[in-house]
Amino acid sequence: MEHFHSPKSSLHGIACKVSQRLEDRGVVNSSAHSIFSRRGFLLLTAGLASCTAAPPLQKVAVKSRVAPKVSSGDRSVVPYGPVPRNPDMALRSDFDASAGLSFSRVLVSGNYIAMTFDDGPHPRNTPRLLEMLRERNIKATFYLVGRNVDLYPQVAQNTLAEGHEIGNHSYTHRLLSKLSDQEILADLTRCRDSIQRETGIIPRTMRPPYGGLNVRQRQLACQEMGYPSILWSVDPLDWKRPGAAVVTSRILRNTTKGGIILAHDIHSQSVDAMPATLDGLLRAGFKFVTVSQLIAMKVSPPVPQVAAATSTL
Repeated sequence: MEHFHSPKSSLHGIACKVSQRLEDRGVVNSSAHSIFSRRGFLLLTAGLASCTAAPPLQKVAVKSRVAPKVSSGDRSVVPYGPVPRNPDMALRSDFDASAGLSFSRVLVSGNYIAMTFDDGPHPRNTPRLLEMLRERNIKATFYLVGRNVDLYPQVAQNTLAEGHEIGNHSYTHRLLSKLSDQEILADLTRCRDSIQRETGIIPRTMRPPYGGLNVRQRQLACQEMGYPSILWSVDPLDWKRPGAAVVTSRILRNTTKGGIILAHDIHSQSVDAMPATLDGLLRAGFKFVTVSQLIAMKVSPPVPQVAAATSTL
């Protein structure tokens, strides 16, 4: 019959053999041998047990940070590397009240665009975004929801302190086109009051949630509150969370001068997409301004040339 030895009995045997050899060589005496048999066995057992219980060390491969490329039509954008900066510009933002009832883009003479962010402030995503914008010297326009301003007033204050424009995005984020005129004005007024109370400024533009506001209602908002309705020319559908790379690709592919770009700083994917997006637009030669600055630089469309009639007399 085979005899199976427990780990403890095997360790005891090893300890005894070690102590015996040490005694034979005169390293320890017989009295020390008994001590070694007891105390040494315990120490040796603990040491060997701890060694056998520990998993073997494994070499962990460290991946190098390779900059992924995001395709954007005819150009390829590298999101990492030296961060480009928006140029310093002294631009007026006091646009004329007669500039227009609503804007999805603005006719301008240079490569100016406006980056806009809806539905904030957000306690985590907005501060991350502010840092990205600061690093690139970009001023954006934030369309704030009044109830979020009441929840996170410090974030709203920081947004203004960074030099960004703040716009009215209603207090409750309801579809305004389904409300009565009185309800629309009450909702916009409540948002305006929250922004003014927490930041000290009164917004100059508004963006209807979901873009839902008919022409008559836009006229109402403009006449009663002085707000032009700001829509957009580029919508990456980031609220569907398609992934940061997709958001970047859609924005880079569809942005043209005078464009107003829509994004949402309440979604982490949208904020994750911004470094590659902003860098790609800057490298493409675009310059970032606020919505009010974009409207203030609006130019008149060229007058079509009418061919002179030739006389047959």
